[in-house]
Amino acid sequence: MDAGDRKPATNKTTNTKIMESTRQQKIERLIQKDLSDIFLKYARAIRGTLISVSEVRISPDLSIAHVYLSIFPQDKVASVIAQVQEDTAKIRGEMGHLQRHQLRIIPELHFHLDETIDKMARIDELLKQ
Repeated sequence: MDAGDRKPATNKTTNTKIMESTRQQKIERLIQKDLSDIFLKYARAIRGTLISVSEVRISPDLSIAHVYLSIFPQDKVASVIAQVQEDTAKIRGEMGHLQRHQLRIIPELHFHLDETIDKMARIDELLKQ
């Protein structure tokens, strides 16, 4: 067999990274959808509050999900985030019930406040001056 007959070497790490990132993206979307449904019910219990899941980022090993929440109105942000942090185990349990046939292990949830809307408003304010 001479050099012309050999198959080109494939870069398995590159292919694996592409597959992992595609898988991560699919799981991020799945988690975002399910958490949006959970928070829709959750916000009903806290009257006058709107909670939306703006983004989900999951670790490469799929064990930790960072969930970014937008909360309206602004005056209830601190109390709602504190309540969500307190109820993380319950929320993860509900998510596990919804995803029991799609994910083997439900990732640990870390909730963060999404401040992009506040930053956009601040930039608009500065541009108007």
